[in-house]
Amino acid sequence: MTVTHDHAHAEHKQSWITKYVFSQDHKIIGIQYLLTSFVMAAIGGVLAMLIRMQLGFPTWNFYWAQWLFPGGFSGNQMKPDFYLAVVTMHGTIMIFFVLTTALSGGFGNFLIPLTIGARDMAFPFLNMLSYWLYPPAIVILLASFLVTGGAAAAGWTAYPPLSALRNAVPGSHMGQTLWLMSLALLILAFLFGSLNYITTVLQLRARGMSMGRLPLVTWAQFLTAILMLLAFPVLLAAAIMLLFDRHLGTSFFVPSGLMIGGQLVTHQGGNPLLWQHLFWFLGHPEVYVLILPPMGIVSEVLSNNGRKPIFGYPFMVGSMVAIMFLSFLVWGHHMFTSGMHPLVGTAFMVTTLIIAVPSAIKVFNWLATLWGAKIRFTSAMLFAIGFVSLFVTGGLTGIFLASPAVDIYFQDTFFVVAHFHFVMASASLFGLFAGTYHWFPKMFGRMMNERLGKIHFWLTFIGIYATFFPMHFAGTAGMMRRIFSTGQYEFLRHLSGLNIFISLAAFGLGIAQLIFAYNFIASWIRGPKAERNPWKSNTLEWQAETPPPHGNWGAHLPEVNRWPYDYSVPGAKDDFIPQTAPQVPAVAGAAVDDTEGSPPKP
Repeated sequence: MTVTHDHAHAEHKQSWITKYVFSQDHKIIGIQYLLTSFVMAAIGGVLAMLIRMQLGFPTWNFYWAQWLFPGGFSGNQMKPDFYLAVVTMHGTIMIFFVLTTALSGGFGNFLIPLTIGARDMAFPFLNMLSYWLYPPAIVILLASFLVTGGAAAAGWTAYPPLSALRNAVPGSHMGQTLWLMSLALLILAFLFGSLNYITTVLQLRARGMSMGRLPLVTWAQFLTAILMLLAFPVLLAAAIMLLFDRHLGTSFFVPSGLMIGGQLVTHQGGNPLLWQHLFWFLGHPEVYVLILPPMGIVSEVLSNNGRKPIFGYPFMVGSMVAIMFLSFLVWGHHMFTSGMHPLVGTAFMVTTLIIAVPSAIKVFNWLATLWGAKIRFTSAMLFAIGFVSLFVTGGLTGIFLASPAVDIYFQDTFFVVAHFHFVMASASLFGLFAGTYHWFPKMFGRMMNERLGKIHFWLTFIGIYATFFPMHFAGTAGMMRRIFSTGQYEFLRHLSGLNIFISLAAFGLGIAQLIFAYNFIASWIRGPKAERNPWKSNTLEWQAETPPPHGNWGAHLPEVNRWPYDYSVPGAKDDFIPQTAPQVPAVAGAAVDDTEGSPPKP
């Protein structure tokens, strides 16, 4: 790090606006991402409650809902077109505007410079710009509820021709256009952030911080940034092409011969399957954009609270690299019913099954880390262990869906909804909670209430299994995705009791999140002051002040001398040794790091 770069990040006087609003400090930007994502999570959660309200109690009159959503209810009952818009917007918000932004934008921004010993991101202004593309994208997306026809209703996958023709469904009017514009703007934010993350990790590591000494949470963010940089431009191009189809008369995705309202569509020559290929080329890497950061967070929390070195560090890194690479080769398993050749389907089945191998390696290594550990059951640790449970449950059902013969039946049922919410949505959410409880002291200088955190965990853990596990049975019985009411079909009417149970469990799950919201806000305002390193962790961010000042470090940057998982080293004075601690000569019976700071050799 040069003297001029140090000087550029030295403490200097800032106005409130430049320090907390249009900030170029990576820590403030990370917190901005996190807080905004939590607000969007509340909106997405309300939409989820509307979905379960309709599926659980389709014949009830909801007078309060008629008052809150006058355009979405008629005679105190939900309109089918509004229901489809709610389903579409719930999926869009939770995937792109909550989990991606919180896990990559929030924790990525806050942790990367701190964990590698840098003063800030490589491009602070670009970092600020990446965040300030996020709020306008939110405004555009939510404004779609207010336009003629309502919000987009073609599903979060926006399959043509429903999304390509402006009169296909009510939500295909201006609402779908706003959906595409919002997503394009958010993708630009992700691309700016990804460029920053990759450059920062490669160029601004502190002295001694080799790639072999990076914490796994930093490896996860680095590989996620590569995924985003390679995958998101594909969806950006597809969104622009779809906008051209909708407004400029092109026909990338609209075939000839379509009839809408008794009139022949003038478009011709396009192919809806082209959108599916482009969307899922992003869509499946997006699954790992949401799961790799929690994997890094969980690895950090398990090792720290187990007071043991992470088991198989090189294999943990290698498995994440393998997952990143293989995630680009499996998108076709979302298209088994599209008419693809059986040999092509078989190829995607094989790659889908292969990607389970590095995922299994991570699970085995987490369990090996916990074996014989002196576990501290903090709130963060409970959510990390819960993540492993949810990831395994969702992964096992994914093996069924990897087979074309099985997936052809299950693909449009609630079995997929259950699988998706376990392996991606709920597991990612548990990683988000684990990271929040673990790094909250470093972010805000205060401790969260552990008792409330544990109550939040148990209610959430039980609520998720009670909500999503029964959906496997509903899917096996043939209950379709995006269905408006099971009462419409004779063969599904016996599922009414199951849907009532799922809805009640979902309402309880939603209420449990109010405990987290209270704990977060109350702890931020008046929680106990946190010491510099309350969890007795080795990684660099805990060696900085709490909360870290502008520039993170004082006059001198830290120097790294070892890997980040020296817990319970035989012969050591304490059960943790920070990365900045100097190496000592080997003594009999003690483990010694090699020159690259890799896991200690026996």
